[in-house]
Amino acid sequence: MDLLIPLNGQDSRPLYEQIYQFIKDEIRCGNLKPQKKLPSSRELAKNLKVSRSTTQLAYEQLVSEGYLEAVPRKGYFTADIEGVFAPLSEHGSYDMKENETKEAHGEWKVDFSPRGIDLKNFPYSTWRKISRAVLKEDEKELFLKGNTQGDLELREAIRDYLHSARGVNCSADQIVVGAGNEYLLMLLSQLLGRDLGIAMENPTYEQAYRVLAGMGHQIYPVGMDESGLMVSELRRLPVHVAYVMPSHQFPMGIVMPVKRRQELLSWAQECPGRYVIEDDYDSEFRYKGKPIPALQGMDADGRVIYMGTFSRAIAPAIRVGYLVLPKELLGKYLEQARFYSSTVSRVDQKILTYFINGGYFERHLNRMREIYKGKHDCLLSALKPLEDQFEIEGEFAGLHVLLTSKRGMLEEELFRAAAHAGVRVYGLSGFFIHEEHAEKKNTVVLGYARLDEEQIREGAGLLLKAFSMI
Repeated sequence: MDLLIPLNGQDSRPLYEQIYQFIKDEIRCGNLKPQKKLPSSRELAKNLKVSRSTTQLAYEQLVSEGYLEAVPRKGYFTADIEGVFAPLSEHGSYDMKENETKEAHGEWKVDFSPRGIDLKNFPYSTWRKISRAVLKEDEKELFLKGNTQGDLELREAIRDYLHSARGVNCSADQIVVGAGNEYLLMLLSQLLGRDLGIAMENPTYEQAYRVLAGMGHQIYPVGMDESGLMVSELRRLPVHVAYVMPSHQFPMGIVMPVKRRQELLSWAQECPGRYVIEDDYDSEFRYKGKPIPALQGMDADGRVIYMGTFSRAIAPAIRVGYLVLPKELLGKYLEQARFYSSTVSRVDQKILTYFINGGYFERHLNRMREIYKGKHDCLLSALKPLEDQFEIEGEFAGLHVLLTSKRGMLEEELFRAAAHAGVRVYGLSGFFIHEEHAEKKNTVVLGYARLDEEQIREGAGLLLKAFSMI
């Protein structure tokens, strides 16, 4: 089939993003039915008169998000997403009519979601002030294309922050700024080569798994012990890349100790072309002792690829993440991927630069640490009556805790009991790469970032009553 995609040369978005958004909207509003075969990336590029890399990047993003399915030797097909999203209107906006088929517990009294952040305390007035100041400047360059890696001023601000707060050693030239970790993982996949197998902690951050698997990488789950990813198990796998979260593993909350970090670095140094991807997604929020320095700071051989984001620390809608590339991979980036346009608006980059350099970011972090610590302490205090029945883990950092039944109550039982009380909890088994690896089926995840202390106490009280009746 042909796709008539209206590309706008005056649109500030890159061409691949316009293609991606058009196909995504067509699928979500029902104009592209499930299992509809799309033209190949080569055919689409020819029809649209764009480079194949542009259409390939759009397709890969759609595959990684689950809108398309890539079938080997057959092509791309639209996925069946019926029931996943509220229907879209003709203009692509959500239909506000209540979904008649919503799940029985759609109205939750308390939702302990491990996703999201506290947006009530976002520094709206400061952000508005900086935004007005940036837009008042008659700086024509802000509306030009800019550096593909991100504006130098922002990369220097990120470098200074990472060095002082996380112990990362790098130059601004090694930093690549991008619109979210999904895009950065896709870019990284191209640099590493899609024939490389990748090891991931199990359980893990499912979005990273989806993106990397969607890019065609063979993913090898690696078990964890109390120190994190087991390097002894890693050594037996045919992989050259390991994706880890050493400062606060999601969802287990494990902080990888120095000895295990050294073992991981030794593994990477044993063969040329081995790398460790360090995802440092929420290291700012630690409540006992000082923040753990980044693994990258221990790396003397250029084996660690460091990833970070402002989504947790500031807001998800900021959509600014960054890679710190080892010098060998930086050379590959300059040769193979420098032609990609930056995916972050230069206006947003300027605002963020002012926010960091003006000291607002540090003050915001300090304030949010106190707020999250208050919520964290409130939750632990409210859960204290459950200590005889449950083991509480992951309580020293991050924005969630784990509850594991000492009596071996199954995850499904815990979920049903909580749901009956109007409380939503999340099973740990949902974070395992393969369901058969979900050994801890008696554990639930409780996130607290989006809740206030009154909601936390209410939810914990309802759980106490619900679980005592099982």
